Amino acid sequence: MATVKKSAAPKSAFKPNEHVVYPAHGVGQVQAIEKTEFAGHPLELIVVTFPKDKMTLRVPVGKAKTVGMRKLADGDTMKKALETVAGRARVKRTMWSRRAQEYEAKINSGDLIAISEVVRDLYRADSQPEQSYSERQLYEAALDRMAREIAAINKSEEDEAIKLIETQLAKSPKRATKAEAEADADADETDDDELHDKAA
Repeated sequence: MATVKKSAAPKSAFKPNEHVVYPAHGVGQVQAIEKTEFAGHPLELIVVTFPKDKMTLRVPVGKAKTVGMRKLADGDTMKKALETVAGRARVKRTMWSRRAQEYEAKINSGDLIAISEVVRDLYRADSQPEQSYSERQLYEAALDRMAREIAAINKSEEDEAIKLIETQLAKSPKRATKAEAEADADADETDDDELHDKAA
């Protein structure tokens, strides 16, 4: 009589004490790899804690990739993210509710470059018009996610990472008035119309 072999649980690419990024929650730390059994099959769980949020997640090893869990970004990606926030803001001239959804999707993508684009686009210098409450919330959420990852990469405090990001933001081209921002949006729309004409 043939014996049914239990399939081995997939091996974890993550190690205890390592910092990881979980898209929906940002930077966490692997506390342990727990071995357990589910429906007669071996199961390995990655235990990730998020101290700032006082939260612990148990992610099956086989699902880690599916949910987008990843290791911290490398130095080159961090450098590109910091260069991104120093760039010119690209604000689409669409309804705020639609833009807010796009920003939220970028923040929850877990992609450091996408998050840095939100920080860049929603940043307001003291000389610029004030942000609405919802804009401010999204900006702070993106800044927090970006700062946490940079702090983990640099093994520094979050405050230091925020200062580093803000130094880069200070280099970004300023748009002192709302009128200038609207003129930029009109120019972008003209470019889009020209592209459509060429495509047609």
